[in-house]
Amino acid sequence: MCLDGPCERGGAAPPAAGHHDSTGMLDRRRLLMAAATGAALTLAPVSFAPARADAGTPKGTPADGDVTRTVTGRLETGAADFVYLPVEVPKGVRKIAVEYSYDKPSVPAGTPGNSCDIGVFDQRGTKLGGKGFRGWSGGFRTAFEISATEATPGYLPGPIEAGTWNIVLGPYQVAPQGMNYQVKITLTYGAEGASFTPNHPPTRARGRGRAWYRGDGHLHTVHSDGRRLPAEVAAGARQAGLDFMVSTDHNTSSSHAVWGEYAGEDLLIITGEEVTTRNGHWLALGLPAGEWIDWRYRSRDDAFGRFARQVRRSGGLVVPAHPYCPYIASQWKFGYADADAVEVWNGPWTYDDESAVDTWDARLAEAVRTGSRWLPAVGNSDAHSEPQVIGLPHNVVYADDLTTSAIMSGIRAGRNWIAESSSVGLTFTAGAAGRQAGIAGTLTARADVPVDVRLEVAGVPNGTVRFITDEGQMHQESLPASGTGTVVWRTTTSLAAYVRAEVRHPMADGSPGKGNTMGPALVWGPMAALTNPIFLKRA
Repeated sequence: MCLDGPCERGGAAPPAAGHHDSTGMLDRRRLLMAAATGAALTLAPVSFAPARADAGTPKGTPADGDVTRTVTGRLETGAADFVYLPVEVPKGVRKIAVEYSYDKPSVPAGTPGNSCDIGVFDQRGTKLGGKGFRGWSGGFRTAFEISATEATPGYLPGPIEAGTWNIVLGPYQVAPQGMNYQVKITLTYGAEGASFTPNHPPTRARGRGRAWYRGDGHLHTVHSDGRRLPAEVAAGARQAGLDFMVSTDHNTSSSHAVWGEYAGEDLLIITGEEVTTRNGHWLALGLPAGEWIDWRYRSRDDAFGRFARQVRRSGGLVVPAHPYCPYIASQWKFGYADADAVEVWNGPWTYDDESAVDTWDARLAEAVRTGSRWLPAVGNSDAHSEPQVIGLPHNVVYADDLTTSAIMSGIRAGRNWIAESSSVGLTFTAGAAGRQAGIAGTLTARADVPVDVRLEVAGVPNGTVRFITDEGQMHQESLPASGTGTVVWRTTTSLAAYVRAEVRHPMADGSPGKGNTMGPALVWGPMAALTNPIFLKRA
């Protein structure tokens, strides 16, 4: 199969099926069909003999048993993002198993070495956003298996239908020396086993009606590159004092089918995906269980908007994740026109979070100036394994009830603030002339009427409160050693178009920090809590 344009084929035709034993090596180095755009590369297909129907069928095609083919090849620097290896799967196969490896030569300091992902599409094809997706494990695993009954985490169990399957290699990074790879495919013939029964989580838990609910919207399990089992993630969410959590494994929906066992009246488990592209990662939150979002595009392909619309049609949210993360392919390059919120705080507080908050704040001021839509801020742990802490940070969302749709609506409207843990409490309001507004609300008052901004905080000993408007930081005040206090600041709608609050821990030397100075060192300690804005409008 060839993608995205005309193809050229070189080298000899592949050997006929049945002419190789179960350890036969098929050298595909010259048997390539390359897409004209360079976005994808399709190798020559690998064929297997059909299951034995009678005694006249050639030896080596058992009715029950394994047959293996091994493919080797080489990719050079600048290789396509995705390399497709078609596998002609005959009838009578009950399991497909794949192993792969690649060399990792030494590279100069500062130069990326070899890194290659893997996944698979079934006989329904590899069309972008199509129905053929059967699993992805990125670079986290070197092998996977799929049958009707079960599958390796990251992959979808189901029938092994006859037709052209495609193993997908994703050469994430290719060293200057190139990448030599090997893929071993084993088909197991025999009767199909019992069908897998998914156990999706309910979309409602026992809530408190209209209230504030705590939840972590970015979590990984063994179904992608996490090391925690789903049971451990759910237990961690409960231990963190959360009301809800969102499952966001990279580029797969496979974990959706197991969360029902771990949800409960005390914990709403929402299904989602971290869509991991070559130009940034984004969270698809609130997907219907089992729905998968494609990731095989770059910003220059103009495909992101299509999949953002798919998520929104399903009632979900599109959230660029860790936009300033320095890792390869993790920085956000798609812009924010198709986003519903932005993750400005990811895991323990670091300098990339500072950059994300600064960019988000600048966009707030622009939205107020132009009257355009503003993007709410969210924060999540992105926890993968120990010692990463589930719920550091998490969102505190004002929602009508503890349901998937209500939580998504609360975040979409920006009715949330971000806390480092459930021990941090916060109430943020602005009032004038007997009227009051809270987070994401709008307070309208005459230009000369005093507006009192009020923040009540608990759980941040010796913390520093900052009030920030479209002019920058306008007030700073320290909390007592108890960590509990109330800070009030007065302004007017003529001076501030919005106000938001930050609560910081002390700096390493114990000082509170000072936001209106410049110097060679960071002027703030780690974030403890961060709110979305209250908008102030002149009557």
